[in-house]
Amino acid sequence: MQSPDLILDDQTKPKIAEPSPGATARSVHYVASSAQGKEAGPVPEGRSHPSGRPGVEPMPTLKGPLSEGPGRVARFARAMLRTTATLLILAVALLAAALIWDYYVTAPWTRDGSVRVQVANVAPQVSGQITEIRVVDNQYVHEGDVLYVIDPFDFQVALDTAKAKLREKAADLQVKRMQAERRQHLTNLSTTPEEQQLYVGAATQAQAGFDAAQREVAQADINLKRTEVRSPVNGYVTNFLLRVGDYAHTGETNISVIDADSYWIDGYFEETKMAHICIGDRAEAELMGYRDPIIGRVESVTRGISVSNAAPSTQGLPNVDPVYTWVRLAQRVPVRIRITHVPTGVPLVSGMTATVTIRDAGAQESSAWIRERLASLKDHVSDFVDPARPSPDCVPRIGNENGAIAILPTPKPAAPLNPTEINPGLAPDMDASPRGQ
Repeated sequence: MQSPDLILDDQTKPKIAEPSPGATARSVHYVASSAQGKEAGPVPEGRSHPSGRPGVEPMPTLKGPLSEGPGRVARFARAMLRTTATLLILAVALLAAALIWDYYVTAPWTRDGSVRVQVANVAPQVSGQITEIRVVDNQYVHEGDVLYVIDPFDFQVALDTAKAKLREKAADLQVKRMQAERRQHLTNLSTTPEEQQLYVGAATQAQAGFDAAQREVAQADINLKRTEVRSPVNGYVTNFLLRVGDYAHTGETNISVIDADSYWIDGYFEETKMAHICIGDRAEAELMGYRDPIIGRVESVTRGISVSNAAPSTQGLPNVDPVYTWVRLAQRVPVRIRITHVPTGVPLVSGMTATVTIRDAGAQESSAWIRERLASLKDHVSDFVDPARPSPDCVPRIGNENGAIAILPTPKPAAPLNPTEINPGLAPDMDASPRGQ
């Protein structure tokens, strides 16, 4: 049993009950109301809080339903704006992806391009010591300009000797012709047919010696002219290492001249893009470090590249690689581009890297890039839906009739001379008959 003191103590303490959800809400409402009442100040006399607590201003009572019209319109507008923005961003992303796909995958475009040029390897046609140099490295020269001079003394002596021999042969021919002609006009009493034949044969041999002497003079004269080594093309002297005193050997290259009129661009395109390349298409080549592109036209397409499986092996049989990987890289085909326009300030240097893009043959320089890309994308999409066959004249056969043939002018020997022109007055009236004298 409990003691009376404990029972009395339990009865005097207030009992604390568990708060109910409704009571909690009412408490929160009461706290908010109390805070508002404190901010508003004391409640005038005669007014009391509905809860019976004096000094607290009661909450205003709404006498009608709330109007949700403007809020609903604003929420709808925001939702439509977000949806429109999302669709617009999606459309732009799809268009950008299509353009990038067309530019990098299907369009005839490559970063693997380079500037090419023809180089004239100049070698002397006569041997001798170099006595004079008239050019420096990287100098621009015209066709026919003298590059360096070989000591001409020996060749001048050879020319003078050949001319002296020619005069000797001319005199011998004139005398023997005169003797033969005289024997032909004599009667059988003064000469015999055998003697006439001997003199005619001697004149014929003298003619042959005279012709040979003329060729020797022509050869000596050309060799003397060849001591001045000239440029065969218009271009730039490159890698020039000669100096006065060096010995030049016949046929040994000792100077190179870049042909400034022979620059072209090679673009190495993947074989998957060759169907979009035709002869005559407009090409744009952008060199690294320069903004303005070089304009050109597709001139030709290489018809053969090296095949590793064609290399002969044992007994001359083809060595075929038995490994064929799943992922195969497309072969690259060289495409030759003829340069038609070089922007001002862009120097052409053989070996420079170029990014080459092929346009349609009717493409204009002023057309916008986006317009060209969209047109190209349209064509490629139509080709994907309904593949078109390549034109048979897209890459025509090129023969000698379409190619340019360069001919290097060669010296020509002097016209044959008449013996009387060399030694005039040596045999006057050679054709006159002895009987008339």
